[in-house]
Amino acid sequence: MNEAKTNPEGWILYDDSCGICRRWVPFWENTLRKRGFEIAPLQADWVKTKLPLSEAALLQDLRLLLPDGKIISGADTYRYAMERIWWARPIYLFSIAPVGRNIFDWGYRRFAANRHKISTACQWPGKSG
Repeated sequence: MNEAKTNPEGWILYDDSCGICRRWVPFWENTLRKRGFEIAPLQADWVKTKLPLSEAALLQDLRLLLPDGKIISGADTYRYAMERIWWARPIYLFSIAPVGRNIFDWGYRRFAANRHKISTACQWPGKSG
């Protein structure tokens, strides 16, 4: 993906070294594009210049870069996208309800912390180097 390609609602940025992320985000690319989003790996050179984070911090979470430069991270990236997809609205509503938010955030954090182990167990390699 190239940032100059369109004027999207934002760029959903994923860790290309994570096998699940490498499969999952591009799988949803058409759905996301219909809502105005583009996707790109966090490892892309243009992303590294736009997001002033260390390599470790950069790859810690799924991120959404909005056209105004605002960065949304982690579970909030999912919320932002789900709110704009009509059939994902029930999950979005659950994720913003008081108890639902805690469960959704906990689930995201657990997944994010273990995604490389899960990728390895599923034999889904990420992009190396």
